[in-house]
Amino acid sequence: MSNTILEYVWLGANNELRSKTKVVSGEMSLVAEMPLWSFDGSSTEQAPGNHSDCILKPVKAYPNPFHVMTVNDYYLVMCEVVDDEHNKRALIKSDSHTYWFGFEQEYFIYRHGRPLGWPASSDAMPQGPYYCGVGAENVAGRTFVDEHMQACLHAGIRITGTNAEVALGQWEYQVFGTSQKGAADDLWMSRYILERLGEQFGFVINFEPKPIEGDWNGSGMHTNFSTDEMRNGARLGTFTDILSKMHDRHAEHIAVYGKHNEERLTGKHETASIDQFTYGEGNRGASVRIPLETIESGYTSGYLEDRRPASNANPYDITKVIIDTVYK
Repeated sequence: MSNTILEYVWLGANNELRSKTKVVSGEMSLVAEMPLWSFDGSSTEQAPGNHSDCILKPVKAYPNPFHVMTVNDYYLVMCEVVDDEHNKRALIKSDSHTYWFGFEQEYFIYRHGRPLGWPASSDAMPQGPYYCGVGAENVAGRTFVDEHMQACLHAGIRITGTNAEVALGQWEYQVFGTSQKGAADDLWMSRYILERLGEQFGFVINFEPKPIEGDWNGSGMHTNFSTDEMRNGARLGTFTDILSKMHDRHAEHIAVYGKHNEERLTGKHETASIDQFTYGEGNRGASVRIPLETIESGYTSGYLEDRRPASNANPYDITKVIIDTVYK
C-alpha cells in the first residue's frame, strides 16, 4: 500500500511560515479527508506552555513540486490554526470568486548577508541596468527564479510572470487568484515554495520593504484588484467612488500593509508618501495607479493597482481591507 505525505504549512504568531510533515497510509487527495493535527504552540508564540496544543485545520492542498518522481503522493497543505487570535484568514467571512486579485511579490535574494551578485565589500553599480535586465553583469539568480516559477506552476498556483527588478538580486513574480481567501492562500504557498527552494540553493529570501538604505527602490507587493462590477458595465463613477472610499480609509489600509513600510513609502522611488493618499492615471508614484487598460476601456471595464502594500504584508489582511473598503 502506498502512503500519502502531507506537508502541513501554517503561519506563526509573527506571520512567519512554519511546516511539518505527516505520513498517512493509503491514498488521500481531498482536503476534507486530511486529518487535523496538533503542534506545540508555545514554541511559535501561539499558546502558553501550560496549554500549548494548537490544532492545524487543512484548508487547501497543492501537489508538492519537491517530490514529483515518487511512488507516494505528496501534497503541500495550507492550514489554519484553530481558535488562534493571529488567524487572519478566519476573519474573512464573505468570500466570493467574483473578487479577483493580482499580487506583484517583490523580494531580494541574499547570500552571505549581501544581496546576490553584489560585491563583497561595496555596493553594486547604481540602479538602472537591472530592471528586466539581461546578461551576467546585470542579473543574479535567474536559474533560481525560473525553478520557483516552474515549482509554483506544478503546484497549481497561477503564477503569471516574473522579472528582474531595479536592484541587482531583486526580483518580482506575479500571482493571480480569485476570492479573498483563495488568492491569499496561493500567495502564501508561493512564498513557502520560494523559501523551501532557497534552502536548496543556500539563499535567504528577504521580504523587508527597504532592506538597503540609500538610492535604491524598496520591495512592495502591489495588489491589483477588481470586482464583477468593475469588470462588467462599469463607469467612471464606479472607480472614483472606490478611490474616494480608499482615501477615507487610508490609515486603516496602511495599518495592515506591512511592517516598516514607512521606510519604503517616502514619496521617492515610485512610491507615494505614507501619510498621503493619491491616485493617478498610469502614475507609479501614486498610492493607487489607474492602469492603461482601465483608461482605454473608457472606464467601462478594468481594475486598480494599490501600490501601498509592502513585500512583507499578509495577503489575508490586504484582500480583506480592500473588499471591506470597496463595499463600505
